[in-house]
Amino acid sequence: MIPIKTESAWKGTSDCRNCGIRDMVLFADLNEQDFGLIHAPIDDMEYHAGAALFQEGDSAVGIFTLRKGMIKLVRSTNDGRPRIVRVLRAGDVAGLEALGNSRYDTDAIALTDVSVCRIPLSVIHTLGSQSPRLHQRLMEKWSRALRDADDWLADLNFGTARNRVCNFVLKMRSTTDAQIVTLFAREDMGAMVDLKMETVSREISALIREQAIEPLDKTGRIYRILKPEQLQPA
Repeated sequence: MIPIKTESAWKGTSDCRNCGIRDMVLFADLNEQDFGLIHAPIDDMEYHAGAALFQEGDSAVGIFTLRKGMIKLVRSTNDGRPRIVRVLRAGDVAGLEALGNSRYDTDAIALTDVSVCRIPLSVIHTLGSQSPRLHQRLMEKWSRALRDADDWLADLNFGTARNRVCNFVLKMRSTTDAQIVTLFAREDMGAMVDLKMETVSREISALIREQAIEPLDKTGRIYRILKPEQLQPA
C-alpha cells in the first residue's frame, strides 16, 4: 500500500437538483419523484492532491462522482508495487465495484485538488431498485468503467516506451480542447505505463525537443499538442 494523506474533507450537503455537471453524472435522468426517494444526505467533499478518498479493501460507505479535478485508481501488484489502473476525470464515478461486494478494490487518490459528491450506498440501492432510469445508468457506468480500465491497460502497457508515453499523452487530452493535455508527476506516469520515472522524463523531453508538444506551465503539468501526427503509432 502506498503512503496516503488523509484529512477531513466534508464541505456540506450537495444540491443534486442544481448541480452544474448534473448531465454528466449519475443523477442526470432523475425526476422529482426519484429525488423524493433520497432520504440520506449526499455529501459535498473536497480533497487536496495526494489525499485518499478510499483505500483498497476498505468497507464501502458510498460511491463518488467526480465534479472537478483528477483521481488515480491504484491497485497493488502481487509483489507490492503500486499500479495505476485508471485515471478519472470530471463526470466519472469512483467506487462502483462496492455495489457488488461492499468493499473498494483500489486506492482512490486525488491527483489534483478535487471536488466530489459522496453518495451513500443506501441511496444507490434504493434508487437502483425503484428507479429504472438510475438502474440503467448505473449499469452503463459500470460497464463503461470496466471497458475503460481494460482500454487503459491495453493501450498503455504494450509497445515501446515512446508508444506508451505518446498514448498516455493522447489519453490525457482535455475533453473541451483536444490540443491541451494535463499530465502529472513522472513517477505516477511511470506507474501507469509500467516504465521507470527516468524513462518517462526522457520521452517527454524528446517530444518537447521535437516540438510535438510544448509546456504551458513551469511545473510540467500542462502542455499543448503541436504535432498530433507525431504522437500516433508508427
